[in-house]
This record gives sequence, structure tokens and C-alpha cells, in this order.
Amino acid sequence: MVMMRSVLRGVLATGLAVSFVFLAGAGGAPVQGQSTDAVVSVEGGQLAGAPSPLGDDVMVYRGVPFAAPPVGELRWRPPQPARAWEGVRDATAAGAACMQRAIPAEVGRFYNPGVDRMREDCLYLNVWSAAGPGDRAPVLVWIHGGGLSIGNGADITYDGTRLAQRGVVLVTINYRLGAFGYLAHPLLSAESEHAASGNYGTLDQVAALGWIQRNIAAFGGDPSRVTIFGESAGSWSVNHLMATPLARGLFHAAIGESGGAFGPRGGADPKAEIESAGERFVEALLGEGVRPSVEAMRAASADDVQAVAADLVLSTANVDGWVFPDTVYNIFAAGAQHDVPVIVGSNADEMSILGGAAGAETLAAYRESIRDEYGEHAGAFLETFPAGTDEEARQARAASGTDATFGWEMRTWARLMETVSSPAYLYFFSRVPPAPDADRYGAYHTAEIAYVFDNFGVSPHPYANRDYTDTDRKLSDILASYWVNLAATGNPNADGLPQWPAYDPEVDAALHIGDTITVEQGIRKDRLDFIDRYYAAQRGGKD
Repeated sequence: MVMMRSVLRGVLATGLAVSFVFLAGAGGAPVQGQSTDAVVSVEGGQLAGAPSPLGDDVMVYRGVPFAAPPVGELRWRPPQPARAWEGVRDATAAGAACMQRAIPAEVGRFYNPGVDRMREDCLYLNVWSAAGPGDRAPVLVWIHGGGLSIGNGADITYDGTRLAQRGVVLVTINYRLGAFGYLAHPLLSAESEHAASGNYGTLDQVAALGWIQRNIAAFGGDPSRVTIFGESAGSWSVNHLMATPLARGLFHAAIGESGGAFGPRGGADPKAEIESAGERFVEALLGEGVRPSVEAMRAASADDVQAVAADLVLSTANVDGWVFPDTVYNIFAAGAQHDVPVIVGSNADEMSILGGAAGAETLAAYRESIRDEYGEHAGAFLETFPAGTDEEARQARAASGTDATFGWEMRTWARLMETVSSPAYLYFFSRVPPAPDADRYGAYHTAEIAYVFDNFGVSPHPYANRDYTDTDRKLSDILASYWVNLAATGNPNADGLPQWPAYDPEVDAALHIGDTITVEQGIRKDRLDFIDRYYAAQRGGKD
């Protein structure tokens, strides 16, 4: 089918045969467009995509609605089914990004979601496929990161062409962010049949996975082989999707890159706390002394909501008894998570671009901040992350943030898979991408994404265009193969690849992805063990 599609496109390009269909544009008016080779039928109607600019053997369908626009009466409600359309819908342009705050300047050097327009009407997905309708290719579903407050599934960094050329159907999704995705409020809970509010971003992700189950076969995908994967908040989302009972049966493997939800708060805060934060948010939105109502909340402009969200950040899940019956940590500890194989891991220098040295500008400031934050555990902390100079203090502060926020989370995720039967595969990424200031940033947060997607030089963002080497390209080929293999078989291993053992807490071995690939035991073990003990104390000694 892939070869047939390529032949058809070649015939069309040479003018030997031409076939047009009429497309329903954004305003519903028919416009002349793609060949019938680009048209697929899904539950809402027909879609016309286009060959990928990065490889014309791959068809791309952009801006596909998987839910109704969450605007007006649908703001701060669970997603509703997408509306059907007449004719053939033009699926050659991405949908809008979700409403979001500005990206921090330092992070923007490395990651820019390409948000040139954003709207509340943003629940769209994008599909890359080299398969035909009769094929049953494994499916990879990417969930973007950005702290649950920024990001865009249509970011060119996540272009799925290269992965689709490896035999998967690649899907990227949007989901509501910040206050639009995570505002909980007593009035919203009162009108809910589940007495729940917030967690709308997670519900959007569940809705997208449901749409994929019902429709991915039209793109040549196999609904029984769906793997979800994401980075940072996208990985956090994967972690949460493994915990929510609402996503059961919607995916069959999972990959988490640098983001988990197992810390002392357990990945979901008490409902009452998040509702209280929501009350403060609504007071700021409507004005002090104004009696709140759901009508007034939904009547506020999207820009006004986003303006308040810039100061009062809402991007936390809550234990609502419906989406999350308990914290993510407790769900995993009880073995109640979805029993699917996982790849999880983190990067060596995550915090280098995330302000990881804040509060440690000098050695004295570092020691004082640790005593303030860690109290009786400060001595053990300073032994674990020692520093004797101002520069060492900055490095120690960043290292502790990397380990506590990312390294520990991902090792804990792998360890807690012992409560179910499916294996976990743990990695540690330390390859430093080539750059003029590579020594300053190391293997920073998001560094692995270009390797996973095999997208070197694709992004127009200046920092993304660097002199990648043959070593980088070889590592990319291996990583992309592991990810695709997990989607295809539930196991990343295959002939010709370095053997990756399933994680065993007693052995504590991880795949170390550096300038070469090795299997290494006990990576940063002493540091992660300290964090383990500290977090256990924060949870009241409960493991």
C-alpha cells in the first residue's frame, strides 16, 4: 500500500492523471484540493490530507477535531463529541494551539512550541501515516510537554514523518492547559454528575485516545497496538493516564520521558485544596466582592481568563473520585495502574535550562536555602550534594533538582511497575547535543526529543539547527527503533540493537545513552536513595 501510494503521487505529479475532490474549508465552503488518495473517512466525515514536506511517502492529516470546541457552555466541562461536517474537510493545516502563557525566555532557547495563534477552540490532533486503510500498523500517540500550561501538538519539533517511515502511525494531540484545563471550583463540582471539576486536560487526553480507538484504522493504524508517549508534562500525563480508570483499554504500552508524579504529594492534590485555589482564581477573574456563578465564569473572555492565569497558575490534577480515585503514587503502589509495558527515563542535566541553580548564587546562600527547605534533613542533603565554592553550590543545586524532579521520579516509576506483571525499561540520557555552549547546558531537559523523533534540523528555531554528527544520527536511529519496537511488540529489543534488560529493582540497571550505549547499574544511586528516604519521610514514612 505504501508503494502504491507513492506511485499514485508520482503519476499525479507528472500530470498523467489528475483527480480532485472538493474540500470543506474552515468556513464550510468547498475549495478545490487534494487527490482522492489523500481522503479518509472518520466518524465525523471525510478528511483530505497531504503528503508530508519531509517525505511524500507519508500522508499528513492536520487539525482533525476529536472533540467539540470547549467554548461557551462547554468551558470547564468534560469534552463532548466532535460535530460532524458536510463534504470533505481540509486537513492540511493545523488547528489552533490551546490558550497558554508566554514561554520563559531561557526555556525558549531550546524549546519553542511555535504558537502563532491560540484559541479556546483547540481540541485537534494530527496524524502521520505511510500505511493504507487495510494495514494494521502500530500507533504512537505523542502528548506534548510544557508544565501543563504551554505547548502545542502541532509544533514542528514533533513532526511524525520519520517515525511514520519506520512503520507506525504517529498521532500528536492538543489538550486544555492551565486554568482552562485544571480549574476546579465548588460551583463546577456541584453541577457535575460526578461531583468533580478540574482534570479537564486529562479528560481531553482520554477523549483523544477514545477517538483514536474508533478511527485510527482509517489511517492504517491498529487500535489494539496503541502506545502513548510524552516528555515533561507529557510524560506526567502518560503517568496519569496509566492511573485513571477512564483510560483503561485505550492504550497498550507507555513511554515517559522526564516526568512523573510520585513525589510527596502523590501526583494529584486533594480536591478541597484545588477547589480553594479555584475560588481565589475566580475572585480575581470576576472581581472582589462579586458573587461567583458558573454563568459569569463562562461569560468571561478567554483573554481575561488567561491574563489571570499568568499570575495564578493552575496546572495540577486533583483527587476528584472520578478521574483520579486516589493519588497516582497510591494507585501504582496498590498495583491498580494499567498493566502495560513501559519505557521511562530522564536526562543527565534536566535543570540546566529550568533555573535549577536558583537560590544558590553563592555557597552561603546554597547552604542557607537547604537548611530552610530541608530542616532536619539538611545535613544529609549537603552530604549527598556537597559544595565548597560558589560554582560548586550552583552545580549542586541544579543536580539536586535534576535528581529529585526527574531522576527519582523515573526510577520510582520503574520500581512501582513491580506491582503489576508488565515490564519496565529504564534509561538515562547523557548525550550532550552539539552546540557552542554545550558545556553549560549538558544533556538538558528536552534534549532527547530530536533523537526520538529523528528530527535533527527540522525546527526553524535557531538553537535546534546545530551540527549534529554521525554519533548523534546513530543514537537517534537506535532510540527511534526502541520506541517503535515497543509500540509494535511490547518490547523495545530486536536483532541488531543493544540488548536492553527489563528493570529489576534488585539490580537497578538502566540503559545509559551517552556517546555510546551501555547497560549500567546504580546510576546516581546514592543521590536517588537519599531522595527516596526524604520523600518517604514527607509522606509520613509510608512507602
